[in-house]
Amino acid sequence: MTDADLAADLAKAAGRILLEVRDSGLLDGAALGKAGDLTANQFLVRALRHHRPEDGLLSEESKDTEERLHKSRVWIIDPVDGTREYGEERSDWAVHVALAVDGVATLGAVALPGLGGGLVLRSDRIGDIPHHDGPPRLVISRTRPAAEALSVAGQLGGALLPMGSAGAKAMAVVRGEAEIYLHSGGQYEWDSCAPVAVAAAYGLHCSRIDGSPLIYNQKETYMPDLLICKKEWKKPVLDALGI
Repeated sequence: MTDADLAADLAKAAGRILLEVRDSGLLDGAALGKAGDLTANQFLVRALRHHRPEDGLLSEESKDTEERLHKSRVWIIDPVDGTREYGEERSDWAVHVALAVDGVATLGAVALPGLGGGLVLRSDRIGDIPHHDGPPRLVISRTRPAAEALSVAGQLGGALLPMGSAGAKAMAVVRGEAEIYLHSGGQYEWDSCAPVAVAAAYGLHCSRIDGSPLIYNQKETYMPDLLICKKEWKKPVLDALGI
């Protein structure tokens, strides 16, 4: 099985597991979110250890070790990106499975189980992004919109689209529902690695908000900010940010 097929199969299977946990009706809210995190993580970690035992692994829901820092190939996963949205039985949550090679988000898969149909966007099977005329649409956090994103939207005359998880927001750009995803409130490597791998494969611009590259498998997993946008909006966004 190729790395790309493994990433996609794992993301899709974890998504099915999460839907089964949710649809049992036995839990809700924060308890449902916690159960989903733990169940999906256990499945993903065990499957990756089985299929790629020599690779490193970083997961939001597992204790980190320095072992991965000595590996060229490291799987970076988020079993439930948007735990709050999942617990609230919304649709804007995701499953992230990515492979970083020498610090680069090389391939990835993002499942969007809440949208139905087993939707998985993957870096090795790309399509065309629908064209949009007019002012840009910016996806922002539905609970903590970044001040920089609000400022850029104001300067560009853009429309704001509040949404849940980082994966859901990034894939909204990939799916042509928005043009810009700008986040400055802080994330971690697992929040963006798989979405960046998919977005970059689709030809989108992916960087820090100062235009510098995104580097993964670092000792410090915190990543302060992120910009994913259609390439024609890169310069206007950076100009609006004063870069």
